Amino acid sequence: MSVKLKSPAQIEAMKEAGRVSALALREVGAAVEPGITTLELDAIAEAAIRREGGIPAFKGYGGFPGSICASVNEQIVHGIPSRKTKLCEGDIISIDTGAIVDGWVGDNAWTYPVGTVDPSVQRLLEVGERCMWEGLAQACPKKRLGDIGHAVQSLAEACGYGVVREYVGHGIGRDMHEDPNVPNFGRRHTGLKLVPGMVLAIEPMINMGTRKTKAGNDGWLVSTADGKPSVHFEKTVAITEDGPVILTTEEGHERPV
Repeated sequence: MSVKLKSPAQIEAMKEAGRVSALALREVGAAVEPGITTLELDAIAEAAIRREGGIPAFKGYGGFPGSICASVNEQIVHGIPSRKTKLCEGDIISIDTGAIVDGWVGDNAWTYPVGTVDPSVQRLLEVGERCMWEGLAQACPKKRLGDIGHAVQSLAEACGYGVVREYVGHGIGRDMHEDPNVPNFGRRHTGLKLVPGMVLAIEPMINMGTRKTKAGNDGWLVSTADGKPSVHFEKTVAITEDGPVILTTEEGHERPV
């Protein structure tokens, strides 16, 4: 494992990629409504990223064709945007956006309701978001990776939900995926020690039912094994002497850790 620590100046430089990623995600989220296609949402994200001087980080990454990952209902992550996928009232959709600015990558995701959703799904959305914030709060010096995973897992499982294990958060910097992996499960006080200069993408994937997953035929899409809904929330965070600093943020559109 080779963790690439960032200097304070590099962390400051990463904030612009984070801002653009967050702006694209917010603009796409604002456009989520019944009748829109995931390909139309993809176009909104790409336009926002390029307007701000960024490059869509996902487009062409490993051959991925979209500027966003768009995953609906039981789809967990890596859904390919399509003109055939039209959102319906009561759906939920995970949108993952990434932008490259000056060689740095910002990565974030959010799961949005489409119109009014079932109360059980609304609860899943609320708990999934709380899991992300709980994980982010552990991104402090002298904590360990297991503290992040434990915070996510303990809340999700206490609420009766499954925590995806095959797909995890990750380090991020000049490359989209860097060491270390950041699982959403684990034991407190175990794993790699967190130190200032680490930059992590923390991204809980929480399922209403089983934690087990199944892969789609396109080589990208991942869904729940039981067909029940899943939610996904993600932010890029820097570990500093003063605690967690969220990099995927826009002023006025952020909740403090």
